Amino acid sequence: MNTFKSSKLLFWTLWILAVVLIVYYATQISFVFQPIFVLFSTLFIPVLSAGFLFYLLNPLINLIEKLKIKRSYAILLVMVLFLSGAAIFIISMVPLLMNQLSDLIDNIPTIISDIEAQTKDLAFLSSLDNVNVEESLNQLNISLNALSKSFLFNITSSISSIIGKLANLTIVLITIPIILFYMFHDGKKLQLSITHLFPDKYQKHVFELLHLTNDVITAYISGKGLASIVVAVLLYFGFLLIGVPYTLLLAIINGFTNLIPYVGPFIGGVPAVIVALTISPTAAILTTLLIFVVQQLDANLLTPKFVGKSLAIHPLTIIIILLVAGKMLGIVGIIFGVPAFAVIKTVIAYLKNTRNAVKQQTM
Repeated sequence: MNTFKSSKLLFWTLWILAVVLIVYYATQISFVFQPIFVLFSTLFIPVLSAGFLFYLLNPLINLIEKLKIKRSYAILLVMVLFLSGAAIFIISMVPLLMNQLSDLIDNIPTIISDIEAQTKDLAFLSSLDNVNVEESLNQLNISLNALSKSFLFNITSSISSIIGKLANLTIVLITIPIILFYMFHDGKKLQLSITHLFPDKYQKHVFELLHLTNDVITAYISGKGLASIVVAVLLYFGFLLIGVPYTLLLAIINGFTNLIPYVGPFIGGVPAVIVALTISPTAAILTTLLIFVVQQLDANLLTPKFVGKSLAIHPLTIIIILLVAGKMLGIVGIIFGVPAFAVIKTVIAYLKNTRNAVKQQTM
């Protein structure tokens, strides 16, 4: 018995296996856990979206509070500005975005043909006898045509499901501001309530840990969100100058993918370069240079300025997180996997520092 207790590795391994087995067999009892899964899936998007907006806008509320304005008035002001801005964006920008997206989908065959024509114009650059450029282009044309037909089929077949989800989307859009308001109003109370759930001797540490993790999440989401907005605006005007079509749509895509560290700029940049290639190789080169310059500005100035050191994670670790989180949770995991890891890293570092401090006091 003493030998078993002395082996911490074996002890915790058995505990983890037991928990995994309990969770696995519990999920097999569908009539018990199905309502829980439905409740979780229903609340997941509204709560996640409201939480994202909370951390994005809460620094602005705190800034207004420093001007000797009551928090309730600051919340009201920010909510009015946010809802007004959202309404203006939906009314003025969403129809334009939908038109650009619809036009882009309709023109996919034309875009493929234009790219093929531009590529054939560059075929003379190949001087190798063993390379059959014409055959390669024909194979590329077949592949691109098959890809476009598959893409268009998937888009068409999913229209019915999209229409079916419009009602759910409406409910989500109504629910998010309500959840967001109560997060702003009772956010500090929630932190104290969580602290009081723990024994008295741990409450100080829990409060400090919640404060640290809150700072990490706030710095990352608000900082990265602001940096992504600046990136989208810069690319919008850059695309206009170059003459790239679907300017607003491509700028928003790049701003959204900029939330994904390291690989996001490449994901967002590919559609813009492809569309620019339909104009001319020169436009594609200019678009590539524009994206490169803006991303260098973001990586060396915007993100360090707005985010600070909250994302002090090795690039290789970030790539692994993106791969694993993306496989498990899709786009949600890709966007929120890195800040979640930063929170876990903060918790582990705090527990380690606290443990070392206790050891030094007992010595």
